[in-house]
Amino acid sequence: MSYASNRELRPGRIRFAGISPRAYEHPADRGALVALRAVPGFDAVLKAVLGAVGERSERLLHLATAVRVSARQYPELHVMVAECATALDLPRVPELYVTQDPHPDAMTLGTDRPIIVTTTGMLQLLDSDGMRFVIGHEVGHVLSGHGLYRMVLTQLVAISANVQWLPLGAWGLRAIVLALHEWYRKAELSADRAGLLCTQDPAAALKVHAALAGALDPDDMDVAGFLDQAREYQSSGDVRDSVLKLLQISGQSHPMAALRAAELQQWAAGGEYRAILGGDYLRREDDASAPISDDVRAAAASYQKTFASSSDPLVSLVGKLGAAVGTVGGFAATRVRDWWQTQGRPPGTP
Repeated sequence: MSYASNRELRPGRIRFAGISPRAYEHPADRGALVALRAVPGFDAVLKAVLGAVGERSERLLHLATAVRVSARQYPELHVMVAECATALDLPRVPELYVTQDPHPDAMTLGTDRPIIVTTTGMLQLLDSDGMRFVIGHEVGHVLSGHGLYRMVLTQLVAISANVQWLPLGAWGLRAIVLALHEWYRKAELSADRAGLLCTQDPAAALKVHAALAGALDPDDMDVAGFLDQAREYQSSGDVRDSVLKLLQISGQSHPMAALRAAELQQWAAGGEYRAILGGDYLRREDDASAPISDDVRAAAASYQKTFASSSDPLVSLVGKLGAAVGTVGGFAATRVRDWWQTQGRPPGTP
């Protein structure tokens, strides 16, 4: 494995030395993660209990069934993953594998030494700039530790029927599943921002989203028209359409392509992205002392802003419900923390 100090970026690219994942994480994603990260020893034990066997299994499986990217195998991808790890100042370059699958997809697996997997379908769909964005997206998942927390929340659903402090009724379980999927979608938005920090090219990111939505040649598409689709989806229709939208997103782990593109382009046009490019960003060295309350307030403010600016006719009727849903990810994390502190700790754990 290579280390950040030994790697270089292409000319014109910025390296964000010591950048904290909190610098790019979506507030709703960050609010839920901070609640879990605040538990002393929580990460270490979860990595040992949940991650070790599965992580080793995944790596062995891909060693036997996929192509491991190296200087000799997919050398261009080998350079890309090193560049993205350098841009985000990752201490270790994750292993990258290419698997035979016509469906365009990419994922991050594992917690302690995660691996990134992309499909041949993704390679055939995107150009070099697009693949750099996708790999940067996955490197963002690595830096944020999303693999670990996804396992935690998935386990929360799995054990919910057997743990007394969780609501056992059908509606209670549905609320928890809703929270999980909501967090998954916000984590994807966070990783998109990381991908943009790696490419530092909003146009390349937009082409990826357009290609995943169905554009065979993103260079020939009407970019403004694609983003207009997101605005039309969010603003048009009556209450019946609002209900249909809720049903469509229910159970989805990824945001819808046009909405996802609009979200990232809005962030790219904002002051936060420009500040990071200028060197003004949160550092990892300050993460341990960062007040949890700041991230919780930022998550709440994010949802309040979304509901306040929405023209969806149902939003005005369920604004209070939306605020409650916005905090349910933190609620789930707090419940895990409470259980950990009272019941779940192995004997002798401080």
